[in-house]
Amino acid sequence: MLTLRATLQGLVELQILEKSGFAEQAITKSKFLAWAVHCQTEREVGAFLRAIAAQHPSASHLAYAFRIKISDGIIPRFSDAGEPSGTAGKPILQLLEGRNLINICIAVIRYYGGINLGTGGLARAYGGTARMALDAANSVPFVEMQEIQLTIQYNRVDELNRVVTQLKGKILDKSFEDAVHVKISLPAFETQALMDRFS
Repeated sequence: MLTLRATLQGLVELQILEKSGFAEQAITKSKFLAWAVHCQTEREVGAFLRAIAAQHPSASHLAYAFRIKISDGIIPRFSDAGEPSGTAGKPILQLLEGRNLINICIAVIRYYGGINLGTGGLARAYGGTARMALDAANSVPFVEMQEIQLTIQYNRVDELNRVVTQLKGKILDKSFEDAVHVKISLPAFETQALMDRFS
């Protein structure tokens, strides 16, 4: 498995999956199946890959690539799963990078059909099946979320609920004491305006 680290600088607009995708195709007697799924963490990626492996125990190869956003950049990883170096996971990773996708994993399994495809054929097969799964999925722009805490008076709770909903945020926790203490998750670019309005 190859591990790389990239920074967020230079990315136009990051995308995430809103809906997963699946595709399959047969190429020269080999069968390729691909899944594109949203994963927030490397742990989720591991769970997803273990589930695919358990569902397809007789598959010849399980190649994958993922990109997970962390606080200081993006972690991209891939595995060729025993195929010649750079012919399986790398084309999948290049597809993810080309589309600026984050918090995503694409897994492609191969059932070997008895005919060697060559390095170029393998790269096209893995990359092409991954592309088909992505095309079957739906991506949306990534919005960085931030958690904040506010203390407000009881008479402003309904107003806060409306504003947070309008901003596509969530109220994570409320505690009612002499005032209302609220923990909120909302788009990072909206936090200062909300704090100014309710402070």
